[in-house]
Amino acid sequence: MLHRRTFLAGVLGLLAAPLQRARAAAPSDEASGALGSSRYAYVSPLRSDGSESACHGEVWFGWLDDRVVVITGSERWKARALVRGLDRARIWVGDYGAWKRLGVTNDDFRKGPTFDARARKVTDPALLDGLMAEFRRKYPDEIGKWEPKMRAGFADGDRTLIAYEPL
Repeated sequence: MLHRRTFLAGVLGLLAAPLQRARAAAPSDEASGALGSSRYAYVSPLRSDGSESACHGEVWFGWLDDRVVVITGSERWKARALVRGLDRARIWVGDYGAWKRLGVTNDDFRKGPTFDARARKVTDPALLDGLMAEFRRKYPDEIGKWEPKMRAGFADGDRTLIAYEPL
């Protein structure tokens, strides 16, 4: 027979598990600080075996609702990885220069704070509006050229809005 105390301990354990996962999902203090101040993130979709893909490019991003949000061309690897069911990614935060230039790679981004995340495609225009507001704040000299292209691409499917939620 199940004792009341054993039953209550089990129920409390079940209730506490989501809270423990929520705490574990938060990036480190170093990553959190960088997410609030950095102009760039380096995002690498993870293969099904957990290894990093060869794509580590630096991207504009917004840290919105505890998620790294990006918009990318639908033909680019970050978007294609999601279509293939690869919904995990590794993210580094900071400005370490271009990852690849003239065939030479720069792995300096690996010095920055990092965390793993779960990716999902988002179709909510309100999130796009929030991202564009963040881009106007972070990239005031460049966004005027890119915002109309990003919005048009989001509307016609040429661009994909991706939210990366820390694991």
